Parts: sequence; C-alpha cells; structure tokens
Amino acid sequence: MRWSRCCNIFGGDPITFYFIALVVFILDQSSKYATRAYAEIGETFSLWGIEFTRIENSGMAGGMFEGYARLFGIVAVLFVIAVLYYRKTGQMKGAMMDCSFGLLVGGAVGNGVDRLIYGQVTDFIVRSGGVLNIADHAIEAGLILLIIYAVVNWLRNMRIRKSTKAE
Repeated sequence: MRWSRCCNIFGGDPITFYFIALVVFILDQSSKYATRAYAEIGETFSLWGIEFTRIENSGMAGGMFEGYARLFGIVAVLFVIAVLYYRKTGQMKGAMMDCSFGLLVGGAVGNGVDRLIYGQVTDFIVRSGGVLNIADHAIEAGLILLIIYAVVNWLRNMRIRKSTKAE
C-alpha cells in the first residue's frame, strides 16, 4: 500500500467508525463495571503507576450541573442519532472523521448508558484535570482529531484556492 493512500485522512472505511465506537463502549463499560465491583466510592488505589479514585458523578464534566444525569443521557442519545443521520447522508467522510466520530459516539454511548440506567457516571482515572473515565478520554481524543481534521481541511482548501487564483 502506498504511503499517501495509507495516510489519506479524507478517504475512509465506514467499518472503522463502528469498530472504534464499539471498542470504546466495551472498554468503558467493562472498566466501570470492574471499578464498581472492586472499589468503594472514594477509595483510591494505584495500578501500573496510575492513580485511581472511584467517584460517582450525576452531572457532567468536573461535576458541573449535578443531578442532571438523565438529561445528559438524552442529549447523548440525540447526539448519536445526529451523527448516524449525517453519516447516512454522506456528510461525514474520511478516515479521520470515522476515527473522530467513532471515539465521540463510543464515549457518548458509554456515559449515556450510565446516565440513563444509573442516574450517574462512574469516574475513576485521576489526572490533573480531575477524575475521568475511558469514555471521557475517548471524547477528548475525538475532539482533538476533529480539530486536527478541520485545520488540515482548511489548509487544504486554502492551498486549492491559491492554486486556482494563480491560474
């Protein structure tokens, strides 16, 4: 396979989106299950040099909007429906978009399931910005990929505009 084809962020395979979303969801739910099964709320422990503390969050990022978990669960469902609709219409194309939205949807479904079933989300991975879970990290990574895609696409369009003006 040629390098340029391998790294083409504007091409893509739809199965990538579903595979990434499924892997994120399974990793997120299994890690939350293990955390709920083996750690008490507020318990802190280290594993492989990473600090973990189990908390239950009924809000969103950083505990904002406490008590609105089910509302955010519904928002997650609407987000997933919107992504699936735009994918079906062909408005989301390319490997980078497949990866980005696979991470975003996997994370949204992972946290959405918790919000709708339990009325809260289990967070356990401690880092400088707070205590998060795998779904949160997937959402962050998906947003970073989306920003990179937007910048690369913008630069690509600028180059095309410059070349058409020069002609």
